[in-house]
Amino acid sequence: MPSEPLSQKEIEDRLRDLPGWAFAEDRILRTYRLGGHFAASAFVAHIAVVQQELNHHSDLTLGYDTVRLTANSHDAGGVVTEADFALAERVESLAPAHGAN
Repeated sequence: MPSEPLSQKEIEDRLRDLPGWAFAEDRILRTYRLGGHFAASAFVAHIAVVQQELNHHSDLTLGYDTVRLTANSHDAGGVVTEADFALAERVESLAPAHGAN
């Protein structure tokens, strides 16, 4: 069963609790800066584990010392749902351990 899309107001309200995150092109997104390529790669691997646990996968872009995550729900037609925020919150909880900011 597809997830229900969140309204623009619901998205804006939820983003207030996620500093650094934004909404653009029907997705929520954030870019993290890390201490180097190995740290960024480890962060991506940790995010991948969380995505498997949640059965919700985002797009990840690995740079030398950056990780960019963009999320929307394909099963809801490519819009933002509660599942995207659940993923964002989990990633935020991991970020400090990786030195991501």
